Amino acid sequence: MRRFVAVAIVGLAPLVVTGALRAQQGAVAGPPAGLAWAYGAPPAQPGAPAPGAGGARGAGGGGGAAAGGGGGRAGAPAPDPTPLSVPGSTLTFTRAQVTGGNGVGPADWFPQDHPQMPDVVARGRDTVRACSLCHYPNGKGRAENAGVSGLPVAYFIQQLNDFRSDARKSAEPRKANTNAMAQIAKGMTPEEMQQAAEYFGSMKWTPWIKVQEAAMVPKTRIQGGLYLKLEGNETEPIAGRIIEVPENTERTEVTRDPRSGFIAYVPVGSVKKGEALVTNGGNGKTVTCGTCHGADLNGLGPVPGLAGRSPSYMARQMYDMQAGARHGVWTDLMKPVVAKLTPDDIVNITAYLASRPAASAATATR
Repeated sequence: MRRFVAVAIVGLAPLVVTGALRAQQGAVAGPPAGLAWAYGAPPAQPGAPAPGAGGARGAGGGGGAAAGGGGGRAGAPAPDPTPLSVPGSTLTFTRAQVTGGNGVGPADWFPQDHPQMPDVVARGRDTVRACSLCHYPNGKGRAENAGVSGLPVAYFIQQLNDFRSDARKSAEPRKANTNAMAQIAKGMTPEEMQQAAEYFGSMKWTPWIKVQEAAMVPKTRIQGGLYLKLEGNETEPIAGRIIEVPENTERTEVTRDPRSGFIAYVPVGSVKKGEALVTNGGNGKTVTCGTCHGADLNGLGPVPGLAGRSPSYMARQMYDMQAGARHGVWTDLMKPVVAKLTPDDIVNITAYLASRPAASAATATR
């Protein structure tokens, strides 16, 4: 098994109360400690400069998304020609092919699992990186980016246009793949946006994340915005966070296997607490989610589904809107929903939402 270089051991202290809305002329100070876990950024070192917008090449795969494909640069090692494989697939790819460094497009391990990909999804072009690299050919995505399968076409296109107009940003300035996504959206044509939206919208969201309440969680490190379990079986207190990790590190980080999902460790009791907030608004603290997102939380018209989606992703979006980092057509509808929520509330809400079954869960297979 490939050994990764450790970046940081995660140990983030919770925050008891949330900050007020912190947008001042578009500048956001960053998430509070109680929500830093959602952004997958190591604790900032005193005096260290914040990374710029160019830290990630992928739309949502973090700075490590393109690793292994740069053998042509001066002084860089030659690409590893070792053929890689994943369970259930008859295909083999090199690491460079997995990461799209072959000049054709990222590996597609299971072409039978999805419709024919349009070029912008399968290969990309110029500065528009293939959607399938970070979000996978099946649109499942990873904890550091977004799951995009099953999103309404109109909503998908609106989000691309929000990235394009700089209306959608991250409250964490070190979330480099958000900046990269904005650059990709700016490079896409309206036709490519439509093609990507229709492709991903044609596939239903199916089970991908297992929610598990726990007081102790595996110790992790952060690589490219993604939490990865350390080797061994060491654990640490969950400390008010949600820790979302691959079921299998090798299959997620090395081969980018689109059939290998995630485990979301959530605080004990958080699912029940979140249910109260989601279903009845917590006695006026927020608005019931089903009003707009459907009674089963699987979406309603142009409004996206929430059931079974990544809690890390949902927590980021809720705080981005609360802090004023994310704007756009739909954001004004969400601002009253998130205005009074504390970091603990967001943990509880997203734990509950992630635990809910997707519409096709009864018949779906992975």
